[in-house]
Formats: sequence, C-alpha cells, structure tokens
Amino acid sequence: MQKSVKIACGVLSVATAVGFVGCGKSKDSGAIKLTVWASEADRAFVSEVVEEFKAKHPDKEYRFTIDIQGENDVATRVLNDVENAADVFSFINDQTSKLINGDALARIAGERLERIKRENSADAIDSATATVAGEKGVYGMPYTDNTFFLYYNKSVLTETDVASLDGILSKCSASKQFAYPMSDGWYSSAFYFGKDLGFSVEYNEHLAETNIECNFDNATGEKITQAMWDYVKDKRFKADANDSKITAGFNDGSIVAAVTGIWNRSAIEKYLGENFAAAKLPTYTLNKGLENEEQVQLVSFAGYKLMGVNNYSKHKTDAMDFAEFYISRENQIKHFEERGFVPTNVEARADERIQSDICAKAITEQLKYSKTQKDVPSTLWVPLEGLGNAMITGAQSGSFDLKTQLKACVNAIKTTTN
Repeated sequence: MQKSVKIACGVLSVATAVGFVGCGKSKDSGAIKLTVWASEADRAFVSEVVEEFKAKHPDKEYRFTIDIQGENDVATRVLNDVENAADVFSFINDQTSKLINGDALARIAGERLERIKRENSADAIDSATATVAGEKGVYGMPYTDNTFFLYYNKSVLTETDVASLDGILSKCSASKQFAYPMSDGWYSSAFYFGKDLGFSVEYNEHLAETNIECNFDNATGEKITQAMWDYVKDKRFKADANDSKITAGFNDGSIVAAVTGIWNRSAIEKYLGENFAAAKLPTYTLNKGLENEEQVQLVSFAGYKLMGVNNYSKHKTDAMDFAEFYISRENQIKHFEERGFVPTNVEARADERIQSDICAKAITEQLKYSKTQKDVPSTLWVPLEGLGNAMITGAQSGSFDLKTQLKACVNAIKTTTN
C-alpha cells in the first residue's frame, strides 16, 4: 500500500480536506492542489522543498500531497491512470519514451527550457530529450546522475586491489565477500557493455517499440557469460546481492566490497566509518587461463533522475514552477548534502564540497566508462534477471546450461510488447 502525507499550514498531517479548516480556509477556497511522487528515501527532502517553495510564493495558497513512489516503477503507475496521477514525479530517464507514448509528460519550452539548458550539463539535458513526430523536445528536468560504482573497506583492500575484480577477490573469503547484484540487469549488463556489446531499438512516430535487437549471445557474448558464470560460482563472490544484503553485510563485516549506487552511501559510510572508500568499477578477467586472456573494464549504465510534470495536471504552470525549483542549484546542493546525489547543475557540481567528495570522485571517474541509459528496450530487465538467477541457482546445484540460458535471454529481450 502506498503511504501518503499531506502538508497543510506548514505542518505534516494525514488529514483530509476537512483537516485544513483549522487554517482559516474552507475546502473550497480555491487553493492550488499539487501531488508530488518521490521515493521513500526522499520523503524528508521533498517535504523541505515543499515548505521552501510555499514560503517563496506567499501570494498563492498551495496544498501539497506527497506520495511515496519508487522511481523504477513510476511509468507503470502513471500510465495506469494518467489523468489522476501526480502533478509532479521523479523518474529515471529510461522511462521517458514510455511516458511520452502514454501522453503523460508535459514538454518544457520557452524561457524555462533555456534556463534549464543553461544551468545543467549537456548530457543531463540529452537524457530528457526525445524526438516526437519528427520534432525534438525536452520532457523532464534533471537533478542527478544515476549510475553505480564500487564501495570498499580500505582496511582490507588497497587502491591497487580494487582496480580489478580478481584483485578484490584475492583479499576476500567465503566469510568476507565481494557483492555484485548479478540477478539485476542494470548491473549485469556492465559485463557485456565492457566489450561493446549492446542493443538497439526502433520506434514508431508515437515512440512505441517496433523492433529490438541484442547481440549478447554472439561468440563474444558467450565468453563474457562464461566469465560471469565463473565469478558467480566463486564462494568469495556474493551474486545474490541486493541493497538490504549489501548494507547488512558492511554492517556485520561479511562484505568488504560491493557494487551499488549513491542511495546506499549513508548506511555504508556509517558502518565503515574511517575505513569508508569508493572507486570506479573494477576490470574483470575474460578468457581466463587462455592465450587471449584480458582485463575488461566494467561499463555501467549512466542514467539521470528527472522531475516530470504530468501533461494532464490541472495546474501545469505551478507544477512546472515547483519542478524547476526542486532542481535549482541550491536544492541540488542540499540534495547532495542530505542524500549524496551528485548534481547535474553545472555551478552546483563545481562546488568545492562536491569536487572533494569521495563518492562524487568515484562517480565522475565511472562516467568515463559508461553507456547512456537511453533508448533501452523495455524488455531488457526481466530476461537478464532470469539469466542471473539461473547462474545463482546453478552455482548451488553445479549445473548451468550457458548457451541455452543465454539464447533464451536474448530471444526474450528481442520480443517487442506490441
């Protein structure tokens, strides 16, 4: 069940419209009602931004509802009922085409667009850009990068160790593991991207997928999958990792290095203390033990988190004003201070606090080895999850039919939903 809070008279409350009467306003006073969707972890930050926004607009009466919605699933929830979805919502940029196809995103234009373009990085703006009916437009407001990198315990691992996956594993054991979420395609695809394998998507004029290609199952892809399988079988490698297992592992010492994102920073830093460290992703060994053995850099997805405005919002201009305020330089710096999110705002990113930050440095370095998370097949995630789970299960039973599983995975990716 989704949790929601409503903000009235500067006080958080779960009251309905009746609860606002005590503020001296009737429920029919003509207040501007805006609903904002954000992740559970951003609830406190959104509440702060809402109060600041209201204070900056004393000439208007705003009533905000903050509803909790994970950013990975925003498009699904919005498209279930576009007209009654949130006025403003945070989402990851690879959902842009799907939201546009559902007529759910308002296009940004005019002076507002020029400001956003001027203030944020070109890559961030490109992540929110789509061509609809032959016309290029911007459909979201960026506020942070969305990629993954390496956290590690520097009392166990050195900077030299973390340059390679084998170097990391050399300091690990079955009780002090390296964690990598192999059942999550957002992470596992990094092995294939490292050798320039990938996918392509063709769209119709409405941005619906009409054709998907993927070459993860070619001869090189089979060798990559073999390398992945070899790592999954290694008892020092925790392949069934997820956010909760990673943070718990750093807490009890059973994990000494892990690949994850900035959202886990606070917990990991708390548990590691003075031994907290971060770096770009390591290399992995391909064709191990053979003449053509090589080190291959893991290449991450590089996406962006955006604030979108519902095309059916009854107060579209006010919703746009709030979204732009949310991604302002000042709020991007505050977001960094509270959550560790590295800004897309050019001035904010140049701030000394960010330039000297451990994780910001790791992210900046990793972005040199990344693939833009744009035009990603909607079918990518479930098949890769299945492939990873098949490896994890196979490691327990000792059996994994590599070619069959890989072929099934790629065939599923290439199946369009139309």
